[in-house]
Amino acid sequence: MGGNGGSGTNADKRPNELLGSWFVRSGWSKGELARQVNRRARQLGASHISTDTSRVRRWLDGENPREPIPRILSELFSERFGCVVSVEDLGLRAARPTPSATGVDLPWTGPQTVALLSEYSRSDLMLARRGFLGTSLALSAGPSLIEPMQRWLVPSPASPQPEPEPAESRRPGRLSRPELDLLESTAVMFRQWDAQCGGGLRRKAVVGQLHEVTDLLQEPQPAATTRKLFKVAAELAELAGWMSYDVGLQPTAQKYFVLALHAAKEAGDKPLGSYILSSMSRQMIHLGRPDDALELIHLAQYGSRDCASPRTQSMLYAMEARAYANMGQPGKCKRAVRMAEDVFAEADDWDEPDPDWIRFFSEAELYGENSHSYRDLAYVAGRSPAYASLAEPLMQRAVKLFAVDHEHQRSYALNLIGMATVHLLRREPGQGTAYAMQAMSVAKKVRSERVNTRIRKTVDTAVRDFGDLAEVIDLTDLLASTLPEAAEAV
Repeated sequence: MGGNGGSGTNADKRPNELLGSWFVRSGWSKGELARQVNRRARQLGASHISTDTSRVRRWLDGENPREPIPRILSELFSERFGCVVSVEDLGLRAARPTPSATGVDLPWTGPQTVALLSEYSRSDLMLARRGFLGTSLALSAGPSLIEPMQRWLVPSPASPQPEPEPAESRRPGRLSRPELDLLESTAVMFRQWDAQCGGGLRRKAVVGQLHEVTDLLQEPQPAATTRKLFKVAAELAELAGWMSYDVGLQPTAQKYFVLALHAAKEAGDKPLGSYILSSMSRQMIHLGRPDDALELIHLAQYGSRDCASPRTQSMLYAMEARAYANMGQPGKCKRAVRMAEDVFAEADDWDEPDPDWIRFFSEAELYGENSHSYRDLAYVAGRSPAYASLAEPLMQRAVKLFAVDHEHQRSYALNLIGMATVHLLRREPGQGTAYAMQAMSVAKKVRSERVNTRIRKTVDTAVRDFGDLAEVIDLTDLLASTLPEAAEAV
C-alpha cells in the first residue's frame, strides 16, 4: 500500500466531499489526475509512488493518502485554479510539517538564513527550468504564512561584535568597498532589466548572482560588510521572487520572498523588509487571498512606521487599497487611495535619497495602482460601471506617463490592459479592444507570463460580452498570432 500513497484504515470512512468538489470542478478524469500525481512525485524524487484510477477513487471515497500525496494534490489544484488550495481545503489530514518542509516557518538566524539561501538558489539553478521542485514547493497561506512573518518584528538577540582589524591585516577573500559597491550596482542593473524585459529573460542570472553572494556570506567578514552583504542578498532574493512570480512560478516566488525577508532582518533594513512584504502582498492578491495581503501590508506598515520614506509609505498605502478593493470594502479602499496620494506629495521633500528598490514607484505607478484598486472594486461589486468610471481618469494618466517611460515597459503593458478592462466594464468594446491590441504590441517586447495571462483574460471577457463584434473577432485573431503560447521561464 505504501507504494501507492495510501494509509489509514477503512473503518468509519466517509466520502471526501471537499476533495470531490475540487476534483469535479477541475474537469480532470481520475486517470488524468493519477498521471499528474505520478509525474509530480517523480519530480520530487518520490519514485516509489505509483497512483492509478482505483487509488484516486479511494481518496474520493475517504481514504487519506500519506505524504507527499496531500502536498502534491494541493500543488496541482492550486495551479489548476490559480489560487491557494491548501491540504485542509481538500479535506485531507496532513502530519504537521517540519519547518524546513513548509518553506515559510524558518529560523530567524543569520547562519541558517545563509544556508537556506545557498541551498535553495543552488537547487533552483540545477534542478529545473520550471523552478525548483523540491520539498518547499507548497504554497503557504492564512495563519501558516502570516504567523511566521510576524516574527520579522521580534528583535534579534545581540551578537558579540568583533574588534575591528587594521586595514593592512585584511585577510584575502574579504571584500573591499569598491567590490561591495559593484555588487550593489549589479542588483540595480538586474532591476532595470526586469522592468524593461519582464521576469522571464534574466531570472536565472539573478539566482546565480544570489548564490554567489551567499558564498561570500559564508566567509569571515567584518560586521559592517556582513550587513551590507545581507542587504544585497535580500534585494536579489526579492527580485528572484518577483521574477518567479512574473513568470508564474508561485511557490518558488514565495520561498524567495520569505528568504529575502530573513536577509533584510539580518541587514537591519526595515524599509527593505516592508518592500518585500508588499511584494508578498501583491502575490496574495494575485492568488485570490486579499485577507492575507492586507495582513502582510499592515505588518509592513507597522514594522517600518518610524523609518520608511514617504515614497515607500505611499506604495504601502496603495497596496493596502488594492487589498481592501479585493475584499469589497470601498470606504477603506478610498481612504487608502487618498492616503497614498497625500503621502506621495511629500516624496520630493524627503531629505534622504530613496533606495533604488523603491524608485520604480513614480507618479505613473501611483496612478496605475490606485486606478487598479477602483477597477478591482468594480469587479467585486458585480462589474460596477460607477467604480470603473473612477478608475478611468487615473489609469488614463498612468498610461500617458508610461508611454514616454521606456524603462518600465511591463508596467506600460499592464496599464494598457487595465484601460481595456475599464472600457469593457463601461460597455465600450471599441475602445477596450483598441487598448488590448496596443497592450499586445508592448507584450511582445516583455517576457512576462503575468502580462500574457492578463491579456488572455481580457480577450476572454471581450469575447464573452461582445463576441459577435468585428473588432472583437479581429482581437482574437491577433491574440492567436501574437501570443500563441505561454512564455517559458528561464
